[in-house]
Amino acid sequence: MKRMLSIAMLLAAAALLTGCPKKPTVIQPPTAGTQVPGSGAAGGGASTSSSALGADGSAMGSGSEATGPLARKVIYFDFDKSEIKPEFNDLISAHARNLTSHPNLRLKLEGNTDERGTREYNIGLGERRAQAVRRALMLQGVAETQITTVSFGAERPAVEGDDEAAWAQNRRVELVYTP
Repeated sequence: MKRMLSIAMLLAAAALLTGCPKKPTVIQPPTAGTQVPGSGAAGGGASTSSSALGADGSAMGSGSEATGPLARKVIYFDFDKSEIKPEFNDLISAHARNLTSHPNLRLKLEGNTDERGTREYNIGLGERRAQAVRRALMLQGVAETQITTVSFGAERPAVEGDDEAAWAQNRRVELVYTP
């Protein structure tokens, strides 16, 4: 009986210690939030010493690229779908060219969903969306080591609201360049 009680206590303690994996992601919402509108943020990858990464980091975050394909860093999806719409092929191609010409660059693909659906389903759908973009980039020559994926499900909406206009903006994959 004592053995079962001590095992249960150990499992409960382990669950409490590992039960809060979201703490490191608290730092990242400002970075992702600056990516959604497509306008530049000061900093980004410009603080690194590599000249190619520094140049790309500043080019992607500067106002001079605001109309270029690299300024667009969000891919939107249809409801309950993870297939990339044809209108985003040029965007993916531009980022693939940028990544293949600068092997020191790293890209994090953040999958998001609207608020409809269960938490588990939305996490899976966000992951499928991020993986679809990852596959599209890799088919164009981007190295697997340059891309990471994460799914936030409905946890980080770009727009608050309970209508189709808000939901459409939340069904997305954000392309976030990391140092």
